[in-house]
Amino acid sequence: MRLGYLSALSRFFTVRALSARTVALTTVDIDLDSINATLRHASAAEVVQWALGLARPTIATTSMGRNAAVMLHLVSSVDPAVPTIWVDTGYNLRDTYVVAERLIRDLSLNMHVYSPQMTSERRNAIMGGIPTVDEEERHQEFTRQVKLEPFARALADFAPDIWLTGIRREETEHRKSLDIVSLDNRGIIKVAPLFYWSEQDVEDYMSQHALPSCRHYFDPTKVHDGRECGLHTAA
Repeated sequence: MRLGYLSALSRFFTVRALSARTVALTTVDIDLDSINATLRHASAAEVVQWALGLARPTIATTSMGRNAAVMLHLVSSVDPAVPTIWVDTGYNLRDTYVVAERLIRDLSLNMHVYSPQMTSERRNAIMGGIPTVDEEERHQEFTRQVKLEPFARALADFAPDIWLTGIRREETEHRKSLDIVSLDNRGIIKVAPLFYWSEQDVEDYMSQHALPSCRHYFDPTKVHDGRECGLHTAA
């Protein structure tokens, strides 16, 4: 790996925000711009290796969306023991579960599934179905129940310093403001190995490694493409 001085980051113990662009570690202060400039020239696998080389509590997350297999394959190829968090909203389609079970089995994933505290049928009865994005308050509460609260439990259980995520720059306007390495509002270092990948890059990787794709996927918190589900914008 061509990561030079960044190997020094493996010595840190605590993380806090100094500014929008700087992270303080117990041994050294690092400029996120410098880190990202270096990692920009690394492969996705090298970025995963760099993150795991920090030897800090780490999680990976998956939506089990259409091309979720790419990130799962990358992480498991480096270390299948990394805890992978899947927030199952309860609104997934059959195809999602079929592909998810295949990936968990074939990649020997250390999968941890978190679900809402209320069943989807009960919630539908109370809320009258999935709120539209125009129903802002109801949609926010819905998102809190099916995504944010289960994920908060996962964070409490694993207390990660590092979060490996499959987000890509081109997916939403919010993600265009991030980079390969960014500081989450919760103080977690978020690492996105696929950040600069195009949709074609993703498709090529899927084909190269014969990975299954979830062709029928539904995220009730996004409603349509280009929206955030809340995990990457929550405080």
